Amino acid sequence: MYYKFNGFTQRLVGAAASAAYNPQGLKPIVSTESPALIFGTTKLASDLPATDSFLGKNKVPDLQKLFQKADGLPVHLKRGVPDKLLYRTTMALTIGGTIYCLVALYMASQPRNQK
Repeated sequence: MYYKFNGFTQRLVGAAASAAYNPQGLKPIVSTESPALIFGTTKLASDLPATDSFLGKNKVPDLQKLFQKADGLPVHLKRGVPDKLLYRTTMALTIGGTIYCLVALYMASQPRNQK
């Protein structure tokens, strides 16, 4: 005899073999149907012309020349003033945050005066 869990009475009850092997609430994970196409297209990637994919100028070779130049600067400062501003702002916020955390820790470690 086969058993299955009854959700209403919260007990095991007798069941047929098909009901015991496929309990209520459980569904098969793998679907037998193929899913519908969401982004279907009629053109293959090999059929598309290369000029339609990107219409802007390729900046990669220029940036490679800039970043690979041996001028002694680190990579994060190679683009000049904007990089220096970002770097210095980040350093200032980091140092300021560290000082703020140390002050907050010092204040939290001091006992309050009770009157």
